[in-house]
Amino acid sequence: MAIDFDKMSRKELLELRGQVEKALKRAETRERKEALKAAENAAAEYGFSLSELSGDVAKSAKGPKAAAKYRNPNDPTQTWTGRGRKPQWVHDVLKAGADISDLEI
Repeated sequence: MAIDFDKMSRKELLELRGQVEKALKRAETRERKEALKAAENAAAEYGFSLSELSGDVAKSAKGPKAAAKYRNPNDPTQTWTGRGRKPQWVHDVLKAGADISDLEI
């Protein structure tokens, strides 16, 4: 199926591009379904469902939540692990003259 693009008009080429894009989307959808079915079959061979396996991977990859290391003396419900950006309440307490060690739990 050789197509001579040099003999096609701009309009014909644009129409062809649209048809190719639609065909690519259909092919991707079809291949995704095939890949999902193959993954489900592979999991079933070991006695698992795909959702069981993907749930386990997501849980183990994230790890446990870090424990709080600092507590707001003005509002004990507000805590901070010491990781990431300091919450505004930490900035406020430090600006008021407290030391970071005063906030430790």
